[in-house]
Amino acid sequence: MNTNGREDTEAQLEELRELTRSSGVGVVDLVMQSRPRYDAKTLIGRGKLDDLAIRATQLGADLIIFDQNLAPAQAREIEAATDLKVIDRTQLILDIFAQRAQSRDGKMQVELAQLKYLLPRLASRDDALSRLTGGIGARGPGETRLEVDRRRIRDRIARLEKELRGLSRAREQRRAQRNRRGLPIISIVGYTNAGKSTLLNALTNSRTRVGDFLFSTLDPASKRLRFPRDQEAIITDTVGFIRDLPRDLVAAFKATLEELADADLLLHVADLSSPHLASQIAAVEKILEELHLEHIPRLLALNKIDRVDPLEAANQAARDNAVPICALRSETLARLVQRIQEILWKEAPVQPGTPSKPCGSAAEGLPE
Repeated sequence: MNTNGREDTEAQLEELRELTRSSGVGVVDLVMQSRPRYDAKTLIGRGKLDDLAIRATQLGADLIIFDQNLAPAQAREIEAATDLKVIDRTQLILDIFAQRAQSRDGKMQVELAQLKYLLPRLASRDDALSRLTGGIGARGPGETRLEVDRRRIRDRIARLEKELRGLSRAREQRRAQRNRRGLPIISIVGYTNAGKSTLLNALTNSRTRVGDFLFSTLDPASKRLRFPRDQEAIITDTVGFIRDLPRDLVAAFKATLEELADADLLLHVADLSSPHLASQIAAVEKILEELHLEHIPRLLALNKIDRVDPLEAANQAARDNAVPICALRSETLARLVQRIQEILWKEAPVQPGTPSKPCGSAAEGLPE
């Protein structure tokens, strides 16, 4: 459901389908509703909710996923009316991140985001008279189960935040070591599933895990990139962005995203074949602005040119002052490497017809 136009709504529903597919959940139906404003109690209105419950029963669905973020009371109301589990877009993204996280750092960041999401959504239970602590000789009435659950979650959040601060300090030390080497840093950013990890592999002859689904990369990967003129840089892959990235997720990954602030160049990779190219580029730019990174030089690379008409690719690249590439075809990357060199070392552009050595690369792993 969306209060925007039909075209925007369909695009968001299609992205929701891809998110669901990435989480390993099968989709049996898509339901779209356009209305001038959301229903405060059920989001979609009582009549539409009844229709949704009937449709879910007919299709044998056991889960309803909403593209909008649901207030705790709304989720409870919908679950009560449909007798089905209900999750919203934020919870779906958090579930995907929980599946993808591999490093200790990443797992803690995801758990922190999940707990911050869960805390205000703990449903009140009708067990106010059921006391877990207190009793004879205790002061006060004790704590309800709900109060204990909340206290335990807050304690766990505090421990995770403390541990993550320690990991953040360790990352700062490693970044300081990198800076002492004097190597420029390139950070690859972009919308999820735009081909960032594939490009990293192509440029550095490495084998970072890739996948044709959203958020296939969560844990940053840093490699050494060697340029034709015997110059080197560190190039880092980062977690993909998405529109309306959940606030708790941004906060949890703040330490990781802060590494972007040390970059000398943000290499923005966009999927040229996406029908929503403009909105995806805008979503990434918005997040970079929210992270106060708009001052760092950026280079836009339009990926997947093999999926579009060559003339269309050339025209779009000219309009966006971008470099058209196909990360799966190394012969398309020479111009990208040249543009990176020009930005990092302030070199004069190579004139047409000037011979240059082919790009070489080194896949030497580096600490985060």
